[in-house]
Amino acid sequence: MKVLLLKDPKEDDCGQDPYVKELGLHGLEATLIPVLAFEFLCLPSLSEKLCHPEDFGGLIFTSPRAVEAVKLSLEQSNKAQAWERSLREKWKARPVYVVGDATASLVSQIGLRAAGGRCGNAEKLAEYICSQESGPLPLLFPCGTLKREVLPQMLKDKGLPLESITVYETIPHPGIQGNLNSYYCKQGIPASITFFSPSGVKYSLEHIRELSGDSMERIKFAAIGPTTACALAAQGLHVSCTAESPTPQALAAGMRKALQQPGTC
Repeated sequence: MKVLLLKDPKEDDCGQDPYVKELGLHGLEATLIPVLAFEFLCLPSLSEKLCHPEDFGGLIFTSPRAVEAVKLSLEQSNKAQAWERSLREKWKARPVYVVGDATASLVSQIGLRAAGGRCGNAEKLAEYICSQESGPLPLLFPCGTLKREVLPQMLKDKGLPLESITVYETIPHPGIQGNLNSYYCKQGIPASITFFSPSGVKYSLEHIRELSGDSMERIKFAAIGPTTACALAAQGLHVSCTAESPTPQALAAGMRKALQQPGTC
């Protein structure tokens, strides 16, 4: 059974995207189509803040792009050696809070230890952060232009200081329409389509409606989390599956259930 995943390919240690691999174990043939692209912003300012870990009580990452911005900012400012030599160890002495396994994996690649990785969204991460001991220094929060205010507001309500810095902008992937056209021409109507962000819904749904036509009602729509599910529902779509956590295993389990029987999983 063919399914479509609207996300960038990410290779694991075996050179395969973990979502494609996991869905394959459930008898589903998954194809990836990226629908988002990113432009990085304010990297010199981010690098300057990273050079002063003594000013912060820790880090917060709610997306892989924010971690990528850290790595890129250090490279562009020629601070990568300083990071390896001393900065990394200083930041390791502070908590690094993350949403999702993918973000946690990237955090480990830059030499830091992630906490809260099993938190499936920003709200749950905020609850986790509020449950931890904290000092007077602000948490540094590199984020995107489309960040939700749930986490900052929850921390503010608890009196926890936060310093946000916008480090990337989300834009439509230039190949969305062409890649979707090619998929539909070669593969036909997918049994299911999974969206991985509200932005992905915004930038790709119109093309999917045009290509699917009357077959839209046959497609099982899935979401990687509740925020994305809400974005789909706001467009009048029935969400057949919302993954219990943003992991390949949770999505595969939910999608298999949705494809076997009607209703929401």
